[in-house]
Amino acid sequence: MRIWVERYFIALKIIIGLLMAGMVVLVFGNVVLRYALNSGITVSEELSRWFFVWMIFLGALIGLRERAHLGVDTLVRALPVQGRRAAFIVSHMLMMLACWLLIKGSWAQTLINWTVPSSASGLSIGLFYGIGVVFGVSALPILGFEILRALKGELTPDEYIGVRESEEQ
Repeated sequence: MRIWVERYFIALKIIIGLLMAGMVVLVFGNVVLRYALNSGITVSEELSRWFFVWMIFLGALIGLRERAHLGVDTLVRALPVQGRRAAFIVSHMLMMLACWLLIKGSWAQTLINWTVPSSASGLSIGLFYGIGVVFGVSALPILGFEILRALKGELTPDEYIGVRESEEQ
């Protein structure tokens, strides 16, 4: 199972790289074409925006898994170990609720907009909202696994703090 998870996150990193490369080509190519030939790529702005949104959500998934997100840990560090554990579990349960709401709302928007074409590319607007579903469905198991580890007592007291200082990296 662990190898499939690793492959999934490697694939996400590759997709993020491809999205970034696509953004660079579209935006740079559009600038050059506008400057040199007084024309441009019609779908450049729209696709770049879509690539950026997908890239951000996929990067947030990787950040969630690697605990790379920013946070304020002053209160949690002051708590005893059991308090840290309780705060960790409650915060992860709240994040799971937020993911569920994101899935529910994104799925509804995806279905509503699936037959609506975008103005420049003609692609379905549902593709734009679909990343919320991908993010939520991928984040729920990560958060659930962390809660299970906390309930089993497999986390160290420092792991109950969900953020890392930049010097620790």
